[in-house]
Amino acid sequence: MNFDTQNPYDKVDYRYCRASSGLRLANYIIDSVVTYLLLVILVIIVALIDPEIVDYLDNGIISRIVAMVFYGIMMAFTEAMLNGKSIGKFITKTKAVNIDGTDISFEKSFTRNLIRVIPFNAFSALGTPSTPWHDVWSDTMVVEEKKVALQQESANLFTAVKKFE
Repeated sequence: MNFDTQNPYDKVDYRYCRASSGLRLANYIIDSVVTYLLLVILVIIVALIDPEIVDYLDNGIISRIVAMVFYGIMMAFTEAMLNGKSIGKFITKTKAVNIDGTDISFEKSFTRNLIRVIPFNAFSALGTPSTPWHDVWSDTMVVEEKKVALQQESANLFTAVKKFE
């Protein structure tokens, strides 16, 4: 057996580590619930300070735009602070990474999550594998941490075998 050529197991192939559509849906539901709970708390605080602002935001379209932008910004800061994880990703043990598997930067997280504000972005996540616009346009993906660990163990095993050759 010739180990001089590039072994496909030398590098983790993150395409095989993608999170399933079910996990991504769970992430979305958990993050939406947490975000809207925080938004309700924020609205209560603002209502105590100045009720006229809440009356202005009570308009249907304005409140929806504020909620979508708040969701995008909160997700961006959460993923940036938790190294690619939101609350939902923390619970489901998944993580947002660059296409090459490296950690996402704050700028990438911000771009990725502001794209979520685009209408019908959620529908782009339907299918297997789940590749929503906010992943495609920002060159990111969501991976399962267990699958990444298994891929890394496999790569380490083949590297160790090559050393004994």
